Amino acid sequence: MRQRSLAALAMAAALAVTSAGCTVERHWGGGSNAGGGGKAKVGLVTKTDTNPYFVELRAAAKAAAEANGAEFSALAGQFDGDNDGQVRAIENLMQQGANTILITPSSSTGVLDAIDRARKAGVLVIALDTATEPDTAVDATFATDNFEAGRQQGAYVKAALAGKPPKLFMVDGTAGSTVDTQRHTGFLKGIGLTDASPEIKGKTPANGDQSLAQQGVENLLQRTTDINAVYTMNEPMGRGTYAALQARGLVNRIVMGSIDGGCEGVKNVRDGQYAATVMQFPKKMAEQGVLAAVEYAKTGKKPSGFVDTGSAVITDKPIPGVESQDTKWGLENCWGTK
Repeated sequence: MRQRSLAALAMAAALAVTSAGCTVERHWGGGSNAGGGGKAKVGLVTKTDTNPYFVELRAAAKAAAEANGAEFSALAGQFDGDNDGQVRAIENLMQQGANTILITPSSSTGVLDAIDRARKAGVLVIALDTATEPDTAVDATFATDNFEAGRQQGAYVKAALAGKPPKLFMVDGTAGSTVDTQRHTGFLKGIGLTDASPEIKGKTPANGDQSLAQQGVENLLQRTTDINAVYTMNEPMGRGTYAALQARGLVNRIVMGSIDGGCEGVKNVRDGQYAATVMQFPKKMAEQGVLAAVEYAKTGKKPSGFVDTGSAVITDKPIPGVESQDTKWGLENCWGTK
């Protein structure tokens, strides 16, 4: 009877994790969440477990944890914007005894209460890739300077237009995300426009999704095809935008940029789907996050502030005044499947 009861409890615990809408990489037993005990127990919470960018982030974090003797567990929301799933993931990791949680928040504000509870319990919380709002909600942020990445994209598109006034579509990400806001405003800075500029002929949100981007741009093209430039917040949306433009025979007269630097995105640039992408370095974010977790577990020392992990324009059409690397370099340094 006792064996059946224990088995039922184990099954209930497994179902609780499954019903949380999170994907489990590995987990450990419970224990104290505070650092200084010597053993790093690192939990990673990503926006999804399917986007290639977050797949790379998870793989890099897991490899760094194994290389540095840390225990590792990874959970994810079911979709970009699944704040409830991320909150449950944080709670699960705390129950498992994590002393560091690395998180790419789907919303800059949607998980703040859960993060606050974790920090009060002694957990080191580091944002990767996406900053919280305010940024002081976490102990530190290791990420691309997304405003600068957007500015680099905007500066390239402006230069590539060679003096022609922009007629611009903007394909944005998830509303409320600091990544979306910072890249959007950075791009406008780089191209020399504001949100109220008449040169912007249309905007569409696409939540980082290729299909949503294609659908959104198709809708915009029903209003006007008189455009010569497109901003895309990430490369999956760049591919969706390209499909919509190609169907209308517009790709050869439009300068399109993107941001990510995945190997597929670099190949897109090489093959002419868009003119340039801005590469970021998720492996560096993950590795630095894990190393900070190991240090915290050993000594109790926490990192603080924002750490820029860098970005680089990738294009085979270099323009004077815009620092860039070609796609050969990009394929040597990209993330994802080469």
